[in-house]
Amino acid sequence: MTSRGFKTTARTSPEARAVARTQTLIKGENGIGTVRKTTLPGGLRIVTETLPSVRSATFGIWAHVGSRDETPALGGATHYLEHLLFKGTARRSALDISSAIDAVGGEMNAFTAKEYTCYYARVLDTDLPLAIDVVCDMLTGSVIREEDVDVERGAILEEIAMTEDDPGDCVHDLFAHTMFGDHPLGRPVLGTVDTVNALTADRIRRFYKKHYDPTHLVVACAGNIDHGKVVRQVRAAFEKAGALKDPGAQPIAPRGGRRALRTAGRVELVDRRTEQAHIVLGMPGLARTDERRWALGVLNTALGGGMSSRLFQEVREKRGLAYSVYSYTSGFADCGLFGVYAGCRPSQVHDVLKICRDELDRVAGHGLPDDEIERAIGQLQGSTVLGLEDTGALMNRIGKSELCWGEQMSVDDMLARIASVTPDDVRSVARDILGRRPSLSVIGPLKDKQASRLHDAVA
Repeated sequence: MTSRGFKTTARTSPEARAVARTQTLIKGENGIGTVRKTTLPGGLRIVTETLPSVRSATFGIWAHVGSRDETPALGGATHYLEHLLFKGTARRSALDISSAIDAVGGEMNAFTAKEYTCYYARVLDTDLPLAIDVVCDMLTGSVIREEDVDVERGAILEEIAMTEDDPGDCVHDLFAHTMFGDHPLGRPVLGTVDTVNALTADRIRRFYKKHYDPTHLVVACAGNIDHGKVVRQVRAAFEKAGALKDPGAQPIAPRGGRRALRTAGRVELVDRRTEQAHIVLGMPGLARTDERRWALGVLNTALGGGMSSRLFQEVREKRGLAYSVYSYTSGFADCGLFGVYAGCRPSQVHDVLKICRDELDRVAGHGLPDDEIERAIGQLQGSTVLGLEDTGALMNRIGKSELCWGEQMSVDDMLARIASVTPDDVRSVARDILGRRPSLSVIGPLKDKQASRLHDAVA
């Protein structure tokens, strides 16, 4: 039985045929850039983008779990599990997993974020079946042995220590805590030394079984690939592992909810003997589903997104007060952040903060001129396209889109949305976001008088 835009997956049982469905989400010209989605019996979603002009393919599996899903006692469990899925399955040892991909010149890795986790492998198109088999085996067949948990604990503690040694990285974790406090979004993705030391193999296994059900997963594949073949290979791998047990199971929906951040004027300072002081000044931003995010993206680009941006020009080019200065946005399911980062000599902290605060206040009160907005729109369009020039980036886009939005947007549609942003849109979002009282996080060698003045800087 077929209907417009849908077809049943070939070679399925009558029971499965009733629920398995394939849909063309984006129809590319001559097949290039075509995005298709199949939902298997059992709730597993498979999304692919075809790019016949390349000789590579990137295969990934996205899990609908991140550090915000952890209780305080499970802090770092999602990231810990990411490590452990590389340590071996019933079919492969850790060496088998890594050597299989190395033997074909591929690359394999994973990353954990606050709201999702992704495992992926990038290989030649001819080696895609191997990548599918290896990554699917990792996701469905991890054994999580006690000895592996103990060994990997040491590696994760070293990773935490490495992050602590990089204050330019650590200050963003501090800022998240400044804004979110003890909410899971305010805790570090890696966990802490205490929480990592307290995690046991049993607790991690339970976490694995709860969050790595097929209904919580999205398979994404991009490159010189055939959608039907990818679907058949993925299905065979999951069925072999016994993972598609409930034919009537449905995929879970993207995260929803609405969390309003009422944080204002909070200051967190960490006194540390570093050569630079590392600063993040910011305020609540927008959720990733907020339609104003396109205007905020243009505003962010104009303020601190490149060498011609206001903050770069004022802080670095005109005054030489910092080497690195930029602004950024982080959008979550129900809230977001807008921040300005700068690294400078400790003696220049107050000057840098004043310049940044003055620029934010100026743009909040008077907006940006049309020529700056037009330049930012062009820059954002160009960087969007250039950032999607490899199969790994394409896999990330379609996988994250399915997991977080439940829909796909073509590159042309994305460019059109950016181009449709008006100067009034940018000025409106600037008033709303930048007009709020900011919060501040600083790591560096701070004297008592400096600390007191920093509290006054956000008053």
